[in-house]
Amino acid sequence: MPTVIGVTAPDLILPPPDQHTPPAAVLQTPQGRTTRPLEASLSDMHALLEQHGYVIVLCPASLPASALHRLHTVRSVLESDRIALLDLDLPPLGLSLLALQLRQLSLCDFSPGVLASAARLLSHYIYAGAVLSSVTKLDRVPVSLKQHAKSWVPGSQFAVLANPKPQLIRLGSGGQGARLEPPPFATQLLFAKGQLQTEWVTSTLARSWHVQAIAEAPLPAESARWWATGKLIEFAAAIPDISVLYQLVSSVKREECHWCGLELIGDRCGFCSSPLPETENQSRPQGVLTTGHQRKAISP
Repeated sequence: MPTVIGVTAPDLILPPPDQHTPPAAVLQTPQGRTTRPLEASLSDMHALLEQHGYVIVLCPASLPASALHRLHTVRSVLESDRIALLDLDLPPLGLSLLALQLRQLSLCDFSPGVLASAARLLSHYIYAGAVLSSVTKLDRVPVSLKQHAKSWVPGSQFAVLANPKPQLIRLGSGGQGARLEPPPFATQLLFAKGQLQTEWVTSTLARSWHVQAIAEAPLPAESARWWATGKLIEFAAAIPDISVLYQLVSSVKREECHWCGLELIGDRCGFCSSPLPETENQSRPQGVLTTGHQRKAISP
């Protein structure tokens, strides 16, 4: 069985585009008033390891500390180096897309270590944001005092791009004239409606980004906490072609982790979080994108 991709809530699982994509595993953790015995969490993780060998869990940055602590406790108690806990600062809908991409790539010939470290690489190619009615409590992207003040104007709406590069604009009447920086490659657009009414995402944004297709998904429960408001429409654009994703990952030089021995790409092991030694990493620029030909690989 391929390496299993895990998420922390069932609403972070997107339906697969085909019958071959493996399902994701839901690692239920204690959140809010919900309690779940540690023994149950240990049993679930042990079963996944027995069936798949390796588990890669994508953890939202907005996940409560108690939930993240439970996952680390499970890994510690099981004393397993086959569990990767990846804390990624992607909005929930973008994280769902990343989980789907990794599920698709898990069927390819990538080792578990490469697949885990590929999450950081692929996250750079997911354009994730939202339309918000207010940015007064938003702390995920920089908000100027002027933009903060305009949040108090009735009817104000803001378009925010959180990844890969933060950007915030105020939408005018009907959202006309506002523009977020588009992806320089072909994408499909996914959106999820919260308690906000606007067609800006499916009309203005979709046209300016020249997306190949548009689809709607349910809004993840984690979105309101991540964006600090329930009055939003979340969106995310990503590369839909699995062959392009495969080429992107396979074009990066592979290294061996000096701590756990697994293969990796980039500058850090996804399983043990150990960075590459300075002697191996000194010729690399910061981040996981190391050569120009990787960007060419995804040009439309």
